[in-house]
Amino acid sequence: MKHDIKPFIDFHKNEGGSGKLFKFKFLEYKKGFLKLRGEFPEETLNPNRSVQGGMMTSMLDDITSLLIIYESNGSLYPSSTNLHSLHHRPLFKGEVLATAEIINKGKNIATIKGELYNSKGKIATTLMHTVVLMKSSFKL
Repeated sequence: MKHDIKPFIDFHKNEGGSGKLFKFKFLEYKKGFLKLRGEFPEETLNPNRSVQGGMMTSMLDDITSLLIIYESNGSLYPSSTNLHSLHHRPLFKGEVLATAEIINKGKNIATIKGELYNSKGKIATTLMHTVVLMKSSFKL
């Protein structure tokens, strides 16, 4: 890609609610794939002190969406039609690895897979995210 991803992550952080929460840090990008480090703060924990499942899904919703937005240079915005999450093991307060990979992208619809990995590198959550691709004009 010819454009820097930092403005996209910063825009998400400044303009989105969950963007403020997860404190994404860029790790890797290649066409159709994005890897970020994210953080689950105290506010994301359930009474059992593990990360609430909806928060895991939310983080994966964010990274899979960021991949679509970045690859379109802000000209497309993914409008979710289906979020299907599988939770393999609990996560706890602190840093995780988050990945997104485009499975299929057509003219109007895309499917993106997201995954979260715990501090030991074990998969914790998988998300299959189906979106309608909406025209957008983000000012970055």
